[in-house]
Amino acid sequence: MRLPHVTWLRAFEAAARHSSFSDAAAELNLTPAAVSQQIRLLEQHLGAALFHRLPRGVVLTDIGQAYALPVRRSFSEMQEATDGLFTVRGKRKIRIRASISYATLVLAPRLKAFHDLHPDIEIALSTAVWSDRMDHETIDVDIRYGTGHWNEPDIWKLGDEVATIVCHPDHLRSFGDAPRIQDVLAAGIVPVLGSEIEWRRLSDRFELDCPEPPVWLRADSSLIALQSVATGFGTALIHKSFSRPFLDRGDLVSPFDYGLPIREAYYVVMRQDAGRSDEIEALRSWLMDGMPG
Repeated sequence: MRLPHVTWLRAFEAAARHSSFSDAAAELNLTPAAVSQQIRLLEQHLGAALFHRLPRGVVLTDIGQAYALPVRRSFSEMQEATDGLFTVRGKRKIRIRASISYATLVLAPRLKAFHDLHPDIEIALSTAVWSDRMDHETIDVDIRYGTGHWNEPDIWKLGDEVATIVCHPDHLRSFGDAPRIQDVLAAGIVPVLGSEIEWRRLSDRFELDCPEPPVWLRADSSLIALQSVATGFGTALIHKSFSRPFLDRGDLVSPFDYGLPIREAYYVVMRQDAGRSDEIEALRSWLMDGMPG
């Protein structure tokens, strides 16, 4: 025997569950007459009566009762399969805080790659200039700059940092065809707050014998320092990971082959009570792999 039409079966299942053609019709957004007609067609197809029609409502016959169970189970299994395969689940969320420079220059440009790998994870990204503690109510993961000596138990180093000298191409050309680093620095630098000592470390490490260069602007972030020298004047000593987008676009150049290893680094710091959820572990692994993509 051919399987009955699905609309007949849906009307039968609803009427059997409600013991009422009217209630089944309301659920299916049909008229009671339409439900009655579909069930009559089903009974004709099967050659058996499925309901006893009563003055008030209906009652399943014995064979109707036996048939209602597998029909109801089949619809339930189809619903579960549909939900499992096609329902869009509520997105999981990770709240990340990072320095404004790291967030803008390193993390944000690569987050599309993380989204492609994990489209069900929503990222909320906030920034801070300096951070050394976790606000447990608003942050799940902190990308923090320093030496790694903090109170949180779950801390992972993202890699070592190297700083290089960068300036605008026109600024460099103003010193002739063979510019000397001493002359370029003597024209003015843009130190980043908290890293002023790095200029002396650079001179000492490479025996440059540079006098203390004059400061024409102090910036509280690498992002501000980069944007400042990109306007055409001054020199900055900036992490390679931060200056790379400016160098790739040609907005800045790195004219001298001096790479200064930086003692501090960026670390992934997980909130102590966040737990090692799947989404946080996915983010940590992606960060530790160098944010591929």
